Amino acid sequence: MGMKKRAEGGLVFSTEQGRMCPGCRNPVSDCTCGQPERPQGDGVVRVSRETKGRKGKGVTLVTGIPMDDKELKAYAKVLKAKCGTGGTVKDGVVEIQGDQRDILVPLLEAKGWTVKRAGG
Repeated sequence: MGMKKRAEGGLVFSTEQGRMCPGCRNPVSDCTCGQPERPQGDGVVRVSRETKGRKGKGVTLVTGIPMDDKELKAYAKVLKAKCGTGGTVKDGVVEIQGDQRDILVPLLEAKGWTVKRAGG
């Protein structure tokens, strides 16, 4: 089994797995360096309303959706279209403009998730 090592001591190439990532020391095909790790929630999707830092304008926050970033962004687009408003995805939290809780709760429950109304 032939292996090459770097001066820093990291494995660069292994005949078993091929090229190795210097950051996470996994094979390049299984590299986890560029993927943000989001903490696993408790399995409950929470829908809340918030106005802090928005000059009194309210937004609806949806947290705890069990999707990765790419899927979450696509699903947020669907939710925004159903509400007929704008919004964004920040750090795994979907923000939708206005108080849209009455529209969002049934849509999220239809996906089979446990949904709770949280906050004001």
